[in-house]
Parts: sequence; C-alpha cells; structure tokens
Amino acid sequence: MMLSWKQLILLSFIGCLRGELLLQGPVFIREPSNSIFPVGSEDKKITLNCEARGNPSPHYRWQLNGSDINLNMEYRYKLNGGNLVVINPNRNWDTGSYQCFATNSLGTIVSREAKLQFAYLENFKTKMRSTVSVREGQGVVLLCGPPPHSGELSYAWIFNEYPSFVEEDSRRFVSQETGHLYIAKVEPSDVGNYTCVVTSTVTNARVLGSPTPLVLRSDGVMGEYEPKIEVQFPETLPAAKGATVKLECFALGNPVPQINWRRSDGLPFSSKIKLRKFNGVLEIPNFQQEDTGSYECIAENSRGRNVARGRLTYYAKPHWIQLIKDVEIAVEDSLFWECRASGKPKPSYRWLKNGEALVLEERIQIENGALTISNLNVTDSGMFQCIAENKHGLVYSSAELKVVASAPDFSKTPMKKLIQVQVGSMVSLDCKPRASPKPLCSWKKGDMIIQENERISFLKDGGLKIANVTKADVGTYTCTAENQFGKANGTTHLVVTEPTRITLAPSNMDVSVGESVILPCQVQHDPLLDIMFTWYFNGALTDFKKDGSHFEKVGGSSSGDLMIRNIQLKHSGKYVCMVQTGVDSVSSAADLIVRGSPGPPENVKVDEITDTTAQLSWKEGTDNHSPVISYSVQARTPFSVGWQTATTVPEVIDGKTHTATVVELNPWVEYEFRVVASNKIGGGEPSLPSEKVRTEEAVPEVPPSEVSGGGGSRSELVITWDPVPEELQNGEGFGYVVAFRPLGVTNWIQTVVTSPDTPRYVFRNESIMPFSLYEVKVGVYNNKGEGPFSPVTTVFSAEEEPTIAPSQVSANSLSSSEIEVSWNTIPWKLSNGHLLGYEVRYWNNGEEESSSKVKVAGNETSARLRGLKSNLAYYTAVRAYNSAGAGPFSTTVNATTKKTPPSQPPGNVVWNATDTKVLLNWEQVKATENESEVTGYKVFYRTSSQNNVQVLNTNKTSAELLLPIKEDYIIEVKATTDGGDGASSEQIRIPRITNETKTPRD
Repeated sequence: MMLSWKQLILLSFIGCLRGELLLQGPVFIREPSNSIFPVGSEDKKITLNCEARGNPSPHYRWQLNGSDINLNMEYRYKLNGGNLVVINPNRNWDTGSYQCFATNSLGTIVSREAKLQFAYLENFKTKMRSTVSVREGQGVVLLCGPPPHSGELSYAWIFNEYPSFVEEDSRRFVSQETGHLYIAKVEPSDVGNYTCVVTSTVTNARVLGSPTPLVLRSDGVMGEYEPKIEVQFPETLPAAKGATVKLECFALGNPVPQINWRRSDGLPFSSKIKLRKFNGVLEIPNFQQEDTGSYECIAENSRGRNVARGRLTYYAKPHWIQLIKDVEIAVEDSLFWECRASGKPKPSYRWLKNGEALVLEERIQIENGALTISNLNVTDSGMFQCIAENKHGLVYSSAELKVVASAPDFSKTPMKKLIQVQVGSMVSLDCKPRASPKPLCSWKKGDMIIQENERISFLKDGGLKIANVTKADVGTYTCTAENQFGKANGTTHLVVTEPTRITLAPSNMDVSVGESVILPCQVQHDPLLDIMFTWYFNGALTDFKKDGSHFEKVGGSSSGDLMIRNIQLKHSGKYVCMVQTGVDSVSSAADLIVRGSPGPPENVKVDEITDTTAQLSWKEGTDNHSPVISYSVQARTPFSVGWQTATTVPEVIDGKTHTATVVELNPWVEYEFRVVASNKIGGGEPSLPSEKVRTEEAVPEVPPSEVSGGGGSRSELVITWDPVPEELQNGEGFGYVVAFRPLGVTNWIQTVVTSPDTPRYVFRNESIMPFSLYEVKVGVYNNKGEGPFSPVTTVFSAEEEPTIAPSQVSANSLSSSEIEVSWNTIPWKLSNGHLLGYEVRYWNNGEEESSSKVKVAGNETSARLRGLKSNLAYYTAVRAYNSAGAGPFSTTVNATTKKTPPSQPPGNVVWNATDTKVLLNWEQVKATENESEVTGYKVFYRTSSQNNVQVLNTNKTSAELLLPIKEDYIIEVKATTDGGDGASSEQIRIPRITNETKTPRD
C-alpha cells in the first residue's frame, strides 16, 4: 500500500531528527531468466527466481504475458520468498513471458521479462518413404522432414541398420539446418536404406524416421557435370554480438566438388574463423561488428564452378552506458534523470513509476531517454525504472526518487567552531545545513547584522566571504537558516593571525662526496600558532628515522635546519623546506649538487689488435657533476696477478679522449681491458671488462734463462734451462734450439726440442770425453720463426765414475747397536770430476742381497752404522761415488756388535748428605748371560733448576759427590758395559741441607 504525501513528509522529518534514513525502496538482487522445460521430465516443477532487498522488506507478485498470476491456485503456483514455483508445468498454459514485481511502502519495481519455453520432440509419422532411384555418378538429396518439436535439434543418418551411421566427408554432408542428407556423387556402395535420426539437444530424446531406400537406375552412368549448390545460407543473416555463427554450404557434382570460402570484399579471414566438415561449414565464434559483410561459398570441379553469396549483419541487444541512481531531492526543486544504452539498432526508451507506465504531464517530460520533473512535490517520490529496448531485447535500470521536506538542521553539517586565517588573506565561512527546500541564510557578527560591502559578500550556497582580512574581523559569526518548515542557527569563531615568513631560506649548494652540510630553514611566525617543519627531497617526504645515518633536523623552535652528514651521490637533487601552521604554509627550495668520482666508462671495445698493440674505444660514463680529467687503461691476462696498469699512446689520456692504443703487449696472449675515469674528486669505478682478445703471433724474443748443465752418465752432455713462460712464447709451435760445442771448436752442434715445457736436453756420444768443457746456448722458435739464443755458457760433460776401491777398510764394534767403519781415501784424477762421497754397504748372516747402506759426503773416511741388532756379526764394504756413478767396492770386513747392557737398574740407592757432600750407595747390578758384563757405574746429577747433567764414573757401588747443598739435586745411577749404559735407577731428589735433613735417605 502506498503512503500519502503527508505520511512521507512526517517520515522525512523523523528521519532527519534521528540522523539516519530508515527507508529504502526495493532493489533486485536476482531476476528471472529464460528457461526451457523438457516435456516428459521427471521433475514436476520449475522455479523462476526473484529476490529484492529493501526496507520495509518487499512483497512480490508475478505476471504471465502481461496478466497477473493468481497465486491462490496453490495446485499450480507457489511463492517461495519472491521465487515463483510452477507446479506440473503445461506447455499449453504456462508458455510465455514472466515478470516479477517487488513492492514495499516506497514503491514498486518490475523485473526483466523471462521466457518459459517447453522442449519436446514428437515421433515421425509411420508411413513408408518412397524409393529414390538415381544413376551412378548423379547427386542426390534425401529429405528428413523432422516431426513436430520445440527446442534445438541435431541430425544424423543411419545406413541400413543401427549403429552404422553415415560418415560425412567431401562427398556426403548432413545439414544441421534442414536435417537432409546430401550425396554429391552416388557410388554403387551407397545403395541401401537410409534412416533420419533426430535428437533434441534439450531433452536428449531421439526419434527415427522411416527408411528411405536408395537404388541405382539401370539406364547408364551419369556423366560429369558442373557443381550445383544445394545447401546454402540466407542472402541476409542477422547475427548477435558474441554469438557463434555457422554457415553451411554443399554442392552436388561430378567429379565431387571442392568447397572454398572467402569474403566478398577480399579481406582475409581472422584467425578465429574455423572451417569444419571438409569445408562444408564456416564457423565464426564470438561474432563482432568487424565480422559483418558478404561471404562467398565457391563449389568447383573440373567441369566448372558455382558461387553462393550471403550477407551477415550485426545486431546487439541494448547494453547500459549510463544507469540511473537513487536521488534524494528537496520539494520544489527540479529533477533531471538520464539513462543511456548502446545497441543495434539504436534503443528507444520508456519509463515506469512503481511498475506502471509513467504518466506524462506539463511538468513531467521525457526526451531522448532523459526524464525531467519540475517543481517536485512529495507525491513524486517512488521507484522509477528506465527501459531501453530494441527488437532484439530490453534492459531495465531502477532507482528511487525521494522528495524530502525538512526544516534547516546543522547536526549533520555543523559549522566549524574555529577558523584561523592570516592578515590580508581571504576567508569563506560555510553555512550548509540540511534543509528541504533550500533555506534563506542571514549573518551576524556578535549582535550586529552583517551587510555586504566591498570586502564582505554573501555566497549562493549561504556562506559568507571576507576578503583582505584584518585584525578587526576577529569575532563570532552566526548564520541563521530558514525555510517554510523552520529555522536553525550555527556559529563560527574567526581568529586572525600574522603570516608566517621564512627569514633564512636554504640556498643552492655545491659539495663533494663525504662532506657534511646544513641547509638552513628559519622562520618568523605568529606566537599563537604551532609550527611544523617538513623536508622534501625530490618530491618525497624525508624520513628522518629511516635515513637517520645521513639526515638530521637541527635548530630551535623557530628553526628547521637540515643537516646532511657524509653526503653521497644519491643525495643530489631538490630540497624543499615546508613550514606549516594551522593557518598557512610557506616553503623554500634549494638545489644540492653532489660531486663525486666518475662512474664506470661504458662499452669498452677492442677495435684493432696486432701482436703488441690494441686499439681501444669507449664511451663516457656518468661524470657525477665533476668533469672527467683523464682516463687510464688496465689489462689482465691469464698469467697476470689481477689487473695491471697498461702503457698507452697517448701516455696521458685526457677526459675528452675516448680512444687509446695499448702498447708493449705480449704476442699471442689473451687480454682483457678495462678503463678507469678520474676527475678532481678522484678515480672512479672501473668499466666492465672488454671481450677477451688474443694478440697476433710474432717471432719469440726471450730466450730461456738459467742455462747450465753437467752431471749425467758416462759419455753424456747434460744441458738444462728454465723454460720460457707461456706468455713469452709469442705463438703456437714453440720450442727450443739447443746448440753446443767443445771448448775451442768453431762449429756448433744443434738440435731441436719441440716441447715448450722441457727443461733439459741430454746429448749422448761415445766420443764425449769425461768431465770436459763445452760451450752451450739455447735459442727459441715458433711458427713465425726463430728467436734469439741465450748467452753462451760453459758446461762440463759427465764425469767418469771412480775406478779404484778404498783401501785399509776396518770395522770396530762400539756398542750393542753401533759399528764404526773406516778407510783410506782413494787416489783422484781430473776425469773423475768432483768426488761426492763414499757409500758404505752392510748386512748380516751373509745375506748380502738384503743389505743396507749409508752415505757420507766429501772426503770423510769413516761412517757409523746405527740401529743394529746386538751380539750379531755384520759385514761391510765401501766404495766411492760421483755424479757419473759409483766405483768398485772394497774388500769385505766384519765386526760383531756387543751384547745388550743389563736391563736391571741399580737398586736400593741410599744417600747421606752434609753441608758439602753427598754419599751414595746402591746394590750391584748382575748381567745375565745375554747381556754385557758390568764394567762400572755412572752417576748422573743436576740441580732441580737446571737441565745440564753432570756425570761421575766409578767402578764401585758407592760414590761421594762434593756438592754445596744449597738447592735440590736430581740423581740417577746406571751400570756401564761394553754394550752401552744399562737401565737407569729411579730418580732421587736430595733437598737442600737443613738441620732436619742431615739423616740418611733411600
């Protein structure tokens, strides 16, 4: 039930008093959509959706084909919320267009139309079909003629019996438009019965027609003939935006025609277009306006060609461009509501109010879809819908019109309590209470009514504007708003302050990386105002917490100076000091230029390479606000330790030069180059390395060093040298030329050593005299030629090994593990060269094959054999040796090692001490049969603070040590034998002498 205008006014007042809008007209959340109900479905009902929100909650009614549905017929209809449930749908009664109406106290809206259709497929009539008789080679069309139906169908044909379906190819085609079977050229294998199968794509029901027999005539074979197009699309075919369009084309003919497609305007097909069923179907998905135009199907065989043409046109249902929105407007105002939609053809418009056609009158007009209502009153409130439609469809846009009437009210839009402005500025005092209709506003300052003058003016929205404010304008301003429903007041207090001025502003600065600067920002401001300083760097607010390592704000309450510590290149830019109060803001800017060492040069390239030079070029990098003064070039090879400064021409490369020649390079070496720029600040980062390049080959220039030799075996000349490093070999195929000659001979003997890593050459020849002088030199060569020889040096040939054995060889046993061997030196001659020493060979038990040996150097004439077994006979022989080898052994001599010393230590050692001596006694040590006889004893003694041990020998089992006992002594006793010293007694500590220690101890 609709509310009266008086009730609406009352509700509007209540809403304003409560500060909220309580009511809302209905708005659709879900609307019904087109539906297809399969006849014979097990489901005995269908639901059409409708749901709307609103306050109060909407109630619903439905229309079918423009007439109200009687919802009291509960056996046929049920309302579930807003949804309409149709029970036991019947195609004769329930087919048509449905609309849902949603209503509450603020008005009614109507949904879009939803069509309910019933899908069914009846059976074919049972009458038999006539036999089709054709000649071989002739084309034929077998008609399907589907039975009564509703809903989309698909077609297929059975050949003879199920499930043998006709397979479509270039000769056979089943049209999904007509259902007919087309055979372009009949062959004997085609003879048989053909049955049309029709399927509903909605219900999946399938029905079969009567078989059509196909037989061949006996009056001959059909000759060849040109194509005859039997399946073609309409001359004009409208297509909806976004739809999938399928055009069919098939021709009869002999030979079987080839089907092709093209656009009549010659434009190529877009990539989305597909050809299907052996070109019998042209498919255009997502149809758009650019797909419109004339299309041609060309059927062609050897007898001729035929063309079918048709035009695709484009249509689009209306689509909203501009919707209407809810409006709240005061009585006596005017409404202008515009809705706009696109579509093809162009849509027309009509308007509904509360679900019914809007009645036009003098103050209510519609033009080009726009609704105008002048001099609004409360009864104009309600739910409005704009409908845009063309022959392909229609769309709805809904909104609520609320016409309100209320006295002025400042509760939602209060005036500012305090406004602060500065002397000389302009200020506007707002007065915008809620009121319908718009109120008249008047102003007072204190108790005085304000009149307009050259500085003071009243604004159209009720506000007050004061220009060129002075201190006299300070005070309380009151706005009184009034309309026919009442009046209300609002106040604002105006405070006038002095303007803020920057007294010391930041200035442009030019600094170097690493310096620290202060950008000043000091102000003069009204003491009534709080002040705030902020800094912006290149437009971004400075974060003093995040950038605290560089930025700090310094100064007093009227200062916002910015200190920048350890300035970096990234700090170059524009700095703005912003000073803000509650009334005004001022700012000042300065440019800070930070100069640093240059950035890396770019694009370093090797333009030309020779054996010892490289021509380089590069591009200038960033100069970081300080011009480049010079460049230097660095080089690196696989053999260098890191990057090394390269020699260039010019030697000094100025900042405007971007090319240089690197000289003094080694041939046939892989180089990388980089460039470093320098300015007044210093040297910058090096460039990226150039690509690796190899210098050209050249004749080697450096001979091997440390040429020497000597040694070797008889009849050998050994020549040695330090190999030339790879970086000095200058090319591939590197090797050595070794030259030598006997001292005093003119001609050189030469040989080649092909391995660059070889450090020696040995020349063998029986004619070489032992230990004779040769002049030698070693040269170099590679694939480019021969290089220089090293300086000539002299080398001795191999010595002659000794030929005489040592004489007067003797062996003497020293202990249980040592034997000393001695001999006389052998006579020496020049050909023997340098005597290196003697080799002493020794073994036991006649096992000469497992002998050991020791060597002594130079002219030594004795050797001590250690680590021998005790009480065992050892045999030994001596021979001399030099670099050429060893001479003959001497005659063999032998000696037997002593027995081992006793393993029993001296026992029961006792001592007695006075101020000057210590008396020791111990038990006698008795050797076993396998041990050497005891010949005496050794007393080892030392002070506890020293490591030097002194020894006293005695043949008794006692000893007297004359010692001043001023500190502790450590004493041990051992038995002595020919086989060495025996085991030691336990250590005895004798403390320094006091009255308490003058007694015997053990």
